[in-house]
Amino acid sequence: MDRFERVAAGWIGGLVTLLLVVVVAAAAGWFFYCPCERTPGGWLLGEAVSEPVADWSFANDVPLCQIQVRAGLLPHSINLNCMASAGALYLSCAQCEGKTWSTAALANPSARLRLGERVYPVTLARVEDAATLDEAWRARETKLGRDPERPREAGWWSFRVEFRG
Repeated sequence: MDRFERVAAGWIGGLVTLLLVVVVAAAAGWFFYCPCERTPGGWLLGEAVSEPVADWSFANDVPLCQIQVRAGLLPHSINLNCMASAGALYLSCAQCEGKTWSTAALANPSARLRLGERVYPVTLARVEDAATLDEAWRARETKLGRDPERPREAGWWSFRVEFRG
């Protein structure tokens, strides 16, 4: 191998290494920084909360919640509407059937919830009682500044959130 070939091989190896570093850094950034808008993420970072929460009303001051569930080998996190009513906390989901997070929550209800910069260990339970679904729907509509008497949409699911200490 002549000198030119050795130099070229060195440059190509260096570029491949640099590209690999950039891809790994981007993947790690996505995994730890997102969920972003509608793009899911991985592990939720923030201050871990260990004190039980009896009244979740403060969640109405946060525009969106982030929920992290176990979907396969890796954590899966997304942004969701969350709303409190009479101290109880609910997460909502339109056309929820078959979505990654809701399917994972039904299979394993243990999750992590981030409100602002704080992360709470929680348990999720799908709400199927019509009266409780209507209560969660009214809380959602009120939080979003809409008419709380507007009928609940078909295919709309809600999960009740309980602190898991």
